[in-house]
Amino acid sequence: MREKVSLICSECKRKNYFSTRNKKVKKEKIEMNKYCSFCRKHILHKEGKP
Repeated sequence: MREKVSLICSECKRKNYFSTRNKKVKKEKIEMNKYCSFCRKHILHKEGKP
């Protein structure tokens, strides 16, 4: 079953994006480079609680 997760900016710690992942297939946490509109730059976003 796919679980809803939020992506949190590693610099300002705000929840900017939401995504889903399959916990049975992918055990590790998601990390993506995304645009943060608060920091106004592309920065690493890590998975957090929804």
